[in-house]
Amino acid sequence: MTPDQTAVSRRALTIATIAYAGGALAVLVVPSVADVFQAVHSWLHDGLGWRWVRPSFVDFPANVVLFFPLGLLAVLWLGRFWRGFWVAVAMSVAAELVQAVIPDRVASPRDIVGNALGAALGAFVAVLIIRARRDPDSDSV
Repeated sequence: MTPDQTAVSRRALTIATIAYAGGALAVLVVPSVADVFQAVHSWLHDGLGWRWVRPSFVDFPANVVLFFPLGLLAVLWLGRFWRGFWVAVAMSVAAELVQAVIPDRVASPRDIVGNALGAALGAFVAVLIIRARRDPDSDSV
């Protein structure tokens, strides 16, 4: 990659990371988003008759999925697993603190765990991508 291509790629990655982080925070703190998770739970529980489905069965995986791209982008942007991971976890904690003061939202340590798991998985994939880019002749990915 030429220096110009690297600068453009870096700029695009910075924009993508900031945009995704902003979108993720909006999803986490906007009260109406909780209605989407409630609707999915109601559909599974009442619509399909899956009475064993609890709201946490929808909420926890959603948190993992939401923070996977954030962990991946943050590590690609910052270049280190732990830096990207902790940035994502800090965002999760900040979002939960904001949720604690928003009516109709509930802050939960369980959400932070789901978010951290998603961020860790995304960060791990980012490390694999970084290693594969450093050694293009490697068969491991």
